[in-house]
Amino acid sequence: MNNKILIYLFFVIVPFVVKAQTVETDYALKVNTLMGTKGVGWASGYMYPGATYPFGMVQFTPSYFSKQSGFVINQLSGGGCDHMGNFPTFPVKGKLEMSPFDIISYRVNLTEEKGHAGYYQTMVQEDIKAELTVTERTGMARYEYPQGQNVGTVIIGAGVAATNTENATVVITGSNTCEGYAEGGQFCGYPTPYKVYFVAEFDVKAVETGTWKEDRIREKSTFAEGRNSGVYFTFDVSNNKTIQYKVGVSYVSVENARENLRAENTAWNFDAVKNQAEAKWNDYLGRIEVEGTNPDRITQFYTHLYRVLIHPNVCSDVNGEYMGADFKVHKTRSKHYTSFSNWDTYRTQIQLLTILDPDIASDVVISHQLFAEETGGEGFPRWVMANIETGIMQGDPTPILIANAWAFGARNYNPKPILKIMQHGAEIPGSMSQKVEVRPGLKQYLEKGYYNASEQLEYTSADFAIARFALHAANDQFVAWRYEHFSRSWKNLYNPETGWLQSRNADGSWKSLGDDFRESTYKNYFWMVPYDIGGLIEIIGGKAKAEARLDDLFRRLDASYNDDWFAAGNEPSFQIPWIYNWVGRPDKCQKIINKVLNEQYSSAIDGLPGNDDLGTMGAWYVFACMGLYPEIPGVGGFSINTPIFSSIKIKMRNGDLMIKGGSEKDIYIQSLKVNGKPYESTWIDWDNISNGAMLEYNTSAKPNLQWGTKVDPPSFP
Repeated sequence: MNNKILIYLFFVIVPFVVKAQTVETDYALKVNTLMGTKGVGWASGYMYPGATYPFGMVQFTPSYFSKQSGFVINQLSGGGCDHMGNFPTFPVKGKLEMSPFDIISYRVNLTEEKGHAGYYQTMVQEDIKAELTVTERTGMARYEYPQGQNVGTVIIGAGVAATNTENATVVITGSNTCEGYAEGGQFCGYPTPYKVYFVAEFDVKAVETGTWKEDRIREKSTFAEGRNSGVYFTFDVSNNKTIQYKVGVSYVSVENARENLRAENTAWNFDAVKNQAEAKWNDYLGRIEVEGTNPDRITQFYTHLYRVLIHPNVCSDVNGEYMGADFKVHKTRSKHYTSFSNWDTYRTQIQLLTILDPDIASDVVISHQLFAEETGGEGFPRWVMANIETGIMQGDPTPILIANAWAFGARNYNPKPILKIMQHGAEIPGSMSQKVEVRPGLKQYLEKGYYNASEQLEYTSADFAIARFALHAANDQFVAWRYEHFSRSWKNLYNPETGWLQSRNADGSWKSLGDDFRESTYKNYFWMVPYDIGGLIEIIGGKAKAEARLDDLFRRLDASYNDDWFAAGNEPSFQIPWIYNWVGRPDKCQKIINKVLNEQYSSAIDGLPGNDDLGTMGAWYVFACMGLYPEIPGVGGFSINTPIFSSIKIKMRNGDLMIKGGSEKDIYIQSLKVNGKPYESTWIDWDNISNGAMLEYNTSAKPNLQWGTKVDPPSFP
């Protein structure tokens, strides 16, 4: 009898114990996709709440810019201007009695929103439950109509998007299918004439179909084109309340959109697609494991990490085809990527992406190379949407992005032809990427050594990054020397009479102190010499004066474009807190970063201090929480601050980086050990930790004015 009981207990209890031991953390559920989806003016995350896949082609979501415009298939995470928003769709109750026009005029309301990585849910018109999920290149919706509702309609816009779309066509090809294409509109005032194609299906046949154009409904029509056009499908939902919808997308052709749909989502199993998306997110999010005392901080951390991993987006189809920058169809051996907000992402996002997935980072570099070659090889683009160089922002950021990728281990490509493109764009005035000049003002910059201040400071960082890439990737010491020389021209902007970096006229005379600082001020952009911080400190009279200047800047943290204090929400200021490590006050660095994390960020829907800019701000948050920041362009390494988590594990290709001893409240570093040995520097080289390492912090609520002050961090004069 006793033996029978033991055998029973073994077979009943042991499986539950084994299962409990093998259950992994569901990181996808730690993400709150509503965080940062509201805000006022530029101090907003510009986030969308819907479903997407890691680096996926499709973002199936309400638009940030107008949730009443439908569930669209493409959006950028944190792009600060209206954009994309193609093929919006909504379920509505009853038959279509009036034209949806531009859809927003149809006045469909969304309530009870919730979302996590790979999944979004909301109530449409108060009581239609809508759920969205994705594969890499397709979207899927499940609409559940309320009890008592016998008829339901789904509308799909073609000539409707976030900006004006004149060229669009949609065709109803069956009682439950349609397909079409649309051209892009604008982004921040710049034309984006990409073409995007779709093929859509429902799991049940409609009882009525038709189209609309402007304010007119066309019953039984199967074709619509032009602005404010679309199609509708009306269903009998008296017995079956659930309608499923799926859409395949391509930037090449309708046939490729169809092939993408067939390859990635052949069945009608919404939960299976959702589970697969969540599993993919768990894989990526789980590459950093954190433990801490603040559950809300963990939510913020994984939400920011999630947004780091949304972009760049794959733009090649399952057959390898993609639309090139020359508007010709090409085929890639791996995956081709787009959505390059490089003026932003070179500062933080590419480094984190490279650490977590160097293969994708290498493909991103190759995608830039191909874009440049397809437009003549004169230089790299700086801000790409689909296959269009928009030309927004300034500087020459892509060489920095590529040099950063190389420095942190993304090296699966030939660097020499890439260096040639960098050189052409940096030395040949008038070099173009599509219709955009690579370096405006280059002739004056090269001949006289000065130009508009903030633009020149971006150029000098790019030149320093080219020097690093030439030396360490292409083994070309002469080119490295030449570009190091260019990078020193920041000193030509220093006006000893004012003590600040300043723009100069073509004749060498000084412009007004505040001129030419894009999206920032002279007090913030002054510190935009991250490769020679030591030289910057020296030129203004030493560490004490630099410290006083930093103290004044950090009197507030919430600057807008024209405010002369610190701007937590904009890229030119992101690296400034760590400069305290160069002036011998790492305790102030630790205090300010903790203050920014706690006062400028939250998990609320308006909880971000500025645009995420395709994962740039998200990566800043992740690095700040881990106590490591990639301060110097083209250099593998980190400036150190106090980690905010008690335990961090970063799963890297060649070994795990373990970080122990961080704290939410004991924010000051008392001591640090690296692999068991005392470590006194506020800088740590990537080579010292890239194969795995252990960082052990001892922290306190009181500052240690000695730790980190004996060894100066690197500068490259």
